[in-house]
Amino acid sequence: MSLVLWEQRFRAPVSFLPEWSPQAPDHIVYASNESGTWQLHVWNIATDTWRQVTDHTVGLLDGTPALDGEGILWFQDDTGDESGRWLIQPFHGGEAQALLEGAPDGWNEGLAQAPGIVVAGISNRDGFAVYASLDGGQARLLARSAESLRIGSVDVGGFLLGGLSADGSLLCLEHAEHGDLLHTALRVLDPRTGSTVGEQLDEGTSIVAKCWSPIPGDQRLAFDHDREGDEMPGLWSLSTGERQDLAVDLEGAVHVQDWWPDGSALLLQNRFQGRDRLYRYELPTGALVAISTDPGVIWKARVRPDGRVWLLHEQGHRRRLVLDDEGVEVLAPQGGLSLGAHRYTSWQFANEHGQEVHGFVVTPDESGGPFPIVMFVHGGPTWLDLDRWQPEVQAYVDAGFAVGLVNYRGSIGYGREWRDALIGDIGGPELEDVNAGLRDLVERGIADPTRAVIAGYSWGGYVTLLELGKHPGLWICGVAGVPVGDYEDGYEELSPLLQEYDRALLGGHEPKDVPELMRERNPINFTDAVRVPVLFLIGRNDSRCPYRQAMAYVEKLAEREHPHEVYVYETGHSSFEVEERVRQVGTILDFLARHVPGVARPS
Repeated sequence: MSLVLWEQRFRAPVSFLPEWSPQAPDHIVYASNESGTWQLHVWNIATDTWRQVTDHTVGLLDGTPALDGEGILWFQDDTGDESGRWLIQPFHGGEAQALLEGAPDGWNEGLAQAPGIVVAGISNRDGFAVYASLDGGQARLLARSAESLRIGSVDVGGFLLGGLSADGSLLCLEHAEHGDLLHTALRVLDPRTGSTVGEQLDEGTSIVAKCWSPIPGDQRLAFDHDREGDEMPGLWSLSTGERQDLAVDLEGAVHVQDWWPDGSALLLQNRFQGRDRLYRYELPTGALVAISTDPGVIWKARVRPDGRVWLLHEQGHRRRLVLDDEGVEVLAPQGGLSLGAHRYTSWQFANEHGQEVHGFVVTPDESGGPFPIVMFVHGGPTWLDLDRWQPEVQAYVDAGFAVGLVNYRGSIGYGREWRDALIGDIGGPELEDVNAGLRDLVERGIADPTRAVIAGYSWGGYVTLLELGKHPGLWICGVAGVPVGDYEDGYEELSPLLQEYDRALLGGHEPKDVPELMRERNPINFTDAVRVPVLFLIGRNDSRCPYRQAMAYVEKLAEREHPHEVYVYETGHSSFEVEERVRQVGTILDFLARHVPGVARPS
């Protein structure tokens, strides 16, 4: 096994935040890559014993204990295209079986549990549906929609706290039946009859379910909203119909993470310029009490039954750790290593419209430069770059590059207006902001403009290909990971949720309905302008940026014998296997060493 530092950063095992059921908090389920592939593991706190649950070829990132703690549930995807079915296995071992008899296979839109009931959201080519199983019986259809219909808090993952209320009498769904997936609404149902109990819709803004009160019979639902621009917390009482938007005097976005077990306080996460803090919010008084953590990213936090907080924390220069609110490591994957890495520096600059753009820059040394530069574009586009552990970024810096990470217009975390800037205008603002960032780093003496690389995955791959076609003079080469190469061609193969996401980004239209925008913002229309070598990394079973449309772009370059290389792997949008990721980044480093003067693969 190689001892190369950049490879060892990938191999240093990490995990996600442990998940538990309120009824069985000592039966823990967590995903970890300590076996070499992301798989599910369990930990029995009472007996201090562990075991690996899954050994799936594709791997998986998310699972949850059953409500009584006697089972482990996960959504199994056999090819990497993210569609599949829910399975259950006894907590202490045994055969895995289908969880919901009567529910079809499809794409996972969430699963929630409460006494006497399990509900699941499933999407397929027929649309979106919610199924309910009462007392272990056959799942029956509860609701159906042609538009997005998902279990509340589905994007949080694990044991969902925003789906079913603590006593199972209410079910919250996030939906886009008003025709706007980027600005979701909430509907609460009686999960036994399907009748509507309450609705929350903020036209043109978002509202997202986070967690029901942990007290049975308490019908308060905590949510996030962005009525005033930044995301902020709120409470909705279904018993009275009253909605309360909580006044929190913090700069940036504030998200609900959990309740304290007695229902007296909320655990809040404050995200400002790519770094996070935690607070306890006292509901009777509105008082905020800071919970001490180092600067960095808190991916998720939950309150244990004893009132202690567990959180998943990382920094750009330090791998992910599962900590408690005193900074003690709660769960340490086997083989964990402390590996040196380069710190992220918060960075601000003005784009061509005079708007302030934020991001991070990572350099080989605090002094020196100009360095060759990788402008590494995040995906989404409704995502953001954070002060987080990214072994790939560190590998580029080891090779001598500076890395620029730009939270272009369209990124989350900077308010609703910034996030929504791409609606009906994809492929324009992102390029303007990335290019302004490159200019700023050149002016600061950090970046060498003659050795600039454009790179990214998913939407970052889309931006990469547009940059190479529309601004070919800026770049010495490009790396397009699972890219959107032909926007129109890929649409039909997307999952139903991604199709709806595309329509929202395009202002409510399918790609074929906006021909002028596609002419200007579809990368395949600019292949003849590409002037530098391009490396592609493409997943054969990708349902987000499908194989066929990416290869259509590649074939355009091949027709004119333009220099390009293609690395195809056999799963989906990303690989869950550590050594596969090492091979991919090794391929990128070899490509950069051949095409960027003065750069060598780090050893």
